Amino acid sequence: MCRDALYLTELWFQQDGATCPTARATIDLLKDTFGDRLISRFGPGNWPPRSCDLTPLDYFLWGYVKILVYADKPQTLDHLEDNIRRVIADIRPQMLEKVIENWTFRLDYIRASRGSPMPEIIFKM
Repeated sequence: MCRDALYLTELWFQQDGATCPTARATIDLLKDTFGDRLISRFGPGNWPPRSCDLTPLDYFLWGYVKILVYADKPQTLDHLEDNIRRVIADIRPQMLEKVIENWTFRLDYIRASRGSPMPEIIFKM
């Protein structure tokens, strides 16, 4: 098994805050690729749509990446793409562990509060 295929078996796919794909062909492809590691509207892991308090992509990753990608005000598409690649490559496992720790805390809060809003929850690094 090649290195990329091995890595793919450890990956989860989570639809972000956008309207998730619902075409049968798309869902079938995602299920074939990610199996039970699909968090989406029609996946084994159902995810509430537009749930920015619960979605690590929304409450952390996109904002974090955007701040760093635009820090030096890229003027060309190549510069922007280079920045995106660099920022993503520089994300360390320890940071993602903190994100997951915070995500788990958020889920526990939601369970305990039976789905009420989370105004006092903030991302902690």
